[in-house]
Amino acid sequence: MSAALDSLLDLLDLERIERDIFRGTSRSAVVPRVFGGQVAAQALVAAGRTVPPDLPQALGSARAGETPSAHSLHAYFLRAGDPGAPIVYTVDRIRDGKSFTTRRVVAVQHGQPIFHLSASFQTYEEGLEHQADMPPSPDPETLPTAAEMLPRYAHLFADPGMADRLGEARAAVDLRYVDEPPFGTVGEAREPRSQVWFRTNGKLADDPLLHVCMATYVSDMTLLDSVLLAHGRGGWAVGDVVGASLDHAMWFHRPFRADEWLLYDQESPSASGGRGLGQARIYTADGRLAITVIQEGVVRVPRG
Repeated sequence: MSAALDSLLDLLDLERIERDIFRGTSRSAVVPRVFGGQVAAQALVAAGRTVPPDLPQALGSARAGETPSAHSLHAYFLRAGDPGAPIVYTVDRIRDGKSFTTRRVVAVQHGQPIFHLSASFQTYEEGLEHQADMPPSPDPETLPTAAEMLPRYAHLFADPGMADRLGEARAAVDLRYVDEPPFGTVGEAREPRSQVWFRTNGKLADDPLLHVCMATYVSDMTLLDSVLLAHGRGGWAVGDVVGASLDHAMWFHRPFRADEWLLYDQESPSASGGRGLGQARIYTADGRLAITVIQEGVVRVPRG
């Protein structure tokens, strides 16, 4: 396991200070605020740790005794997080049902809520099956790593140290772009679609909640790239747009491992009113649709 991944796992291992109250810390991000994926992942950890493993099983369940698994989350980013201060997560146990368990989490800093999440967990059951086909994509092993790719674009970044900071911020994850990232084709409008492959830089424990939380963490890294591509914008690293995540939703369809290759297929159907929408599907390497993601964010062109 890489040192960066070990550090991220420590970040997700929240301190329990009361039955339903947890405390987490932050680490430096590319921008001077807490990375949204970190807050979302920590909030999901807090929610998951309050789900009892011995709930009554759903009708038709074939795996009695298993802890319910996360199947969806819906979140709002309310205020920028302060990376220098702890974050307190309070969990409301909304419902413990036979099939579904619901939790609400509020993240608080300096006496104010900065993030709100609702998450639902489901006991395993069998049912109807179908999925959208996985789109074509090259073998991730043939694509350049971040360490190989980022130095090629360092001259485009507004800050000379941005390439190093981007590399450090993503060091826990092996994330590989299929095509040029937005900052690689500044000024060239492209189809609002992008693909990245990702996996953690090391093996993870066999805890389904951990893999879901890790995918949640990564999901906030590149989803709005397709918005930028449609307008030839390079993004926050280049400095030709400013913005932040507004809301985020995920549905976890099938089991997966975040330490094995996952294809993040992303597109943007709309941008207007200073906001951009990204939607995506995440597939396992063998073609199973694991996750659907939708996010809206502020995407503004700086005023001269």
